[in-house]
Amino acid sequence: MNRRTATKVKNGRVQKKNNHKLTPNYWNTRQDVLQIDVEPAGKGYKHFLKKRDIIKFLEILPNWEEIDIDLNAIVLARGEYNTAGWYYSKGVIGICAREKDTTQYLNLNFFYDHKDLFDRLELRYEMKKDYVICHWEEYQIRAYLLLHILLHEMGHHHDRITTKSKKYIARGEEYAESYAIKYEKIIWNRYFECFDQE
Repeated sequence: MNRRTATKVKNGRVQKKNNHKLTPNYWNTRQDVLQIDVEPAGKGYKHFLKKRDIIKFLEILPNWEEIDIDLNAIVLARGEYNTAGWYYSKGVIGICAREKDTTQYLNLNFFYDHKDLFDRLELRYEMKKDYVICHWEEYQIRAYLLLHILLHEMGHHHDRITTKSKKYIARGEEYAESYAIKYEKIIWNRYFECFDQE
């Protein structure tokens, strides 16, 4: 039996042999239901969040119906140096795995920008001349990732879906940061009712 390997010719044009359409996924296609995906954490990194943490957290957000517009996926993404999260303008949020070592060295500017939250989380830290050594517990990392990083990236999404074009992030980091701070204060007590502190 001979196996055909050549492509067909129709109307004088050679037809493509394979299907070259992109496989629909949350990177290129609007999803009817929010996808929660987990990538491998990467060497030296660990996911401190689980899918169930994301689901439980979304249930306590007061504005979920509004933020769910055109949000395709939340990805527990592989660890990246000096990156806690990211937003891709097709409606995909990434929360990056963190280094397994729960002791973290922060520069002074970043520390003071977030000191109010760190103090409310009762984070233990040591002040040095040019940096701060932070000693995290796992429940504090989880709270920080949900109450600040995820809300910050949702702020970028909210920025995009409320612009005229609905395609671009127009108001930048300041908007996302104030969005995170606003909603963190709204759900703070509810969060600690729903999540263990151990």
